[in-house]
Amino acid sequence: MSRVARAVAVVAAALAAVLLLSACSGIEGTGDSDYVSGDGKVIEVALDDREAPVDVSGETVQGDPLDLSDLRGKVVVLNVWWSGCGPCRTEMPMLVQAAAEYDDADVAFVGINIRDLAPENAAAFERDRGVDYPSIYDPGSETLLGLGGYAPYAPPATLVLDREGRVAALVNGPIPSRSTLTTVVDDTLAEDA
Repeated sequence: MSRVARAVAVVAAALAAVLLLSACSGIEGTGDSDYVSGDGKVIEVALDDREAPVDVSGETVQGDPLDLSDLRGKVVVLNVWWSGCGPCRTEMPMLVQAAAEYDDADVAFVGINIRDLAPENAAAFERDRGVDYPSIYDPGSETLLGLGGYAPYAPPATLVLDREGRVAALVNGPIPSRSTLTTVVDDTLAEDA
């Protein structure tokens, strides 16, 4: 091996080592993009402070059209997930249980699958975890723009929409517990009572 080839190999190895080591750091964030990891805290939006209804629609993992405006009149639990996300995997059984609990109520559960490069991966994830509510398939995360200022930073994130389709609460990060979720849903359901 020539001196030049050896030098190129050493530089390439050093660069690869730096890249690998930087991925193993405890540093969070994305530089100047002000990224903040989700902490699982519930942010409730007062009735008078709620913005316009969200505008989210797309094709489901199964290929069917879904528009959240068709769910007006119901409280909607909107969960943003990805099959490769560890916290998404952990919280999904809690969401499935809560969805079954509200089966006869005025509550709809909808997912937004982001980052999975094939709908088959998302469908397998749903099948394996018993998810029977629809998820919009959005590998490019374009639907999140329809959530306005409440668009989550990263999965998982869960929004609760009131009967008018406005954001009533946001959990940016894993849901702390099923009772936390059901309390927020029950409070939102009670607003019209």
